Amino acid sequence: AWLGRHGANAVAISILLGIALPPLGALVRPFFPETVFLLLCLAFLRVDPAALRAQFGRAKLLAAAVVWTMLIVPTLAGLILTAAGVGDRSPGLLLALMLNAVAPPIFASPALAALMGLNAATTLALLLACIVVTPILAPAMVAVFVGPAVTFSPLSLGLRLVLMLAGAACIGVAIRAIAGKAWVERQAVRIDGLNVVVLFLFAVALMGDVAANTIADPLYVIGLLALSTAVTFGLSLLTALIFARAGLHSALPLAHAAGSRNTGLMLAAAAGQVPDLVWLYVALIQIPIYALPLIAKPLLRRLSPRSSA
Repeated sequence: AWLGRHGANAVAISILLGIALPPLGALVRPFFPETVFLLLCLAFLRVDPAALRAQFGRAKLLAAAVVWTMLIVPTLAGLILTAAGVGDRSPGLLLALMLNAVAPPIFASPALAALMGLNAATTLALLLACIVVTPILAPAMVAVFVGPAVTFSPLSLGLRLVLMLAGAACIGVAIRAIAGKAWVERQAVRIDGLNVVVLFLFAVALMGDVAANTIADPLYVIGLLALSTAVTFGLSLLTALIFARAGLHSALPLAHAAGSRNTGLMLAAAAGQVPDLVWLYVALIQIPIYALPLIAKPLLRRLSPRSSA
């Protein structure tokens, strides 16, 4: 329960511990897909169908956000990376960036949106709509733009995504149906605490090689961290500008969700069959993803009185 009440700080500490405990990371990494699946189950358990249905009233805005997040952004990313010749110079980097571009928002995005004072229901609606199309669009985009650099079968990626997402949804919905909405609400803080524990294992599995890579080649790691930060923050800013006409109440949560992508899900669906560079990129991008709410929260507090005035 204590972990659930201090979720944001606990996640940040988990990332630091993951970097500081590389031997533990080596033990946990073989079970990385299982940690992602548990996170999915807990996320679906917390979904309130009644609150979600209310958000689908703005179908046009939601559809536009899904098309932007899951189709236009990956297509633009693929075209830009292809034109820049990234695949010729670094196939692993191309794969990492495309897995980032095709991934849906992170499952913690509604909770992080609420932490920043944003409309978490809008984020949740976008998240679940993106999940529906991910098993179809993500493998197709990877196959088209990555091509020979793919170290796994795009078809297998799609099948694993279907199994992971559908399986987690069934488990979450079944528990909610059997235990009841009231029980889930009473246990919300404990569920959040369990989520933090699983997030710790997730972070440890990802961050195990960060310290060794930093010691061996600090400029390389700093460059990847700068790139992942630019991608996360830049995509959030671009999305906010694209949807500004819908109002800040909608544009800002959509921007946060579009910028904070669940690259770990794609890594788990690929069964970890990727180059070491991809593992390192996915690990480093967790830092800007979870730093963004801490940076944006005070800025949004200053903005809210002006927007309400």
